[in-house]
Amino acid sequence: AIDEYKPLDATTNPSLILAAAQMPAYQKLVDDAVAYGKKLGGSEEEQIKNASDKLFVLFGAEILKRIPGRVSTEVDARLSFDKEGMIQRARRLIDLYKEVGVGKDRILIKLSSTWEGIQAGRVLEAEYGIHCNMTLLFSFAQAVACAEAGVTLISPFVGRILDWYVANGDKKTYEPSEDPGVKSVTKIYNYYKKFGYKTIVMGASFRNTGQIKALTGCDYLTISPKLLAELSKEHVKLTPTLSVKEAQACNLEKIHLDEKAFRWHHNEDQMAVEKLSDGIRRFAADAVKLEKMLKERMFSTENGK
Repeated sequence: AIDEYKPLDATTNPSLILAAAQMPAYQKLVDDAVAYGKKLGGSEEEQIKNASDKLFVLFGAEILKRIPGRVSTEVDARLSFDKEGMIQRARRLIDLYKEVGVGKDRILIKLSSTWEGIQAGRVLEAEYGIHCNMTLLFSFAQAVACAEAGVTLISPFVGRILDWYVANGDKKTYEPSEDPGVKSVTKIYNYYKKFGYKTIVMGASFRNTGQIKALTGCDYLTISPKLLAELSKEHVKLTPTLSVKEAQACNLEKIHLDEKAFRWHHNEDQMAVEKLSDGIRRFAADAVKLEKMLKERMFSTENGK
């Protein structure tokens, strides 16, 4: 799909890596990761963790051979409330990339947009020059805190916001311009541009091409191969719906969020609270499944078992 659509950047997450690791085409990467984990030694748990990190990096390195830009690699979602743990794991991933000849300028480290994740991003950017992609972002409070932390890029979700409103409200279909996910990203984009934040807004998690087209003009969009295929069949001229000029004219007020204010404002958004916790649980569950698969590869064949 990357060869066909030639994107600038690409992103991975635990669910995508888990699916790819089970495909015959990628067994060499899994074998290499397993061998690496065993070579470093340590407890069973340490070997599995090292193999898992290595697998993420090997997939990232393969992707980088096919794109001119950056690849996003995710820090374990189970560290979502552990600022120091996320910093440590991010630096470890950057070291692993360095081992395979990839510099940190081609990597975005993905962190959950919890308060702890955002503060980990602040430290990684300012102290280590490690570029961060803040994921699982659903609320305006999360977006404001990310801008204030000076992270490189945010991935505000569109489709998962729509999912929540469809599941929890009476309205089951939305016009693209009225789509709650589209409206959320539009507001974030306008806020960032009005107040001159450098953080890149990369709309993510799309359910249909209507959502994508409604965000024409956004800095970046991350789009699945399935939706890229649908878009490639359309031959219509798109007019940008988002622009810096319009953003600067909008009537948003600048706000500052310390930890207490962040937690309050985020908590006021029921959708965001539920989708953030649900997203963390799902990514964590897939990380566990991936580790289970690696464990079976690494230890179940020993001693003739």
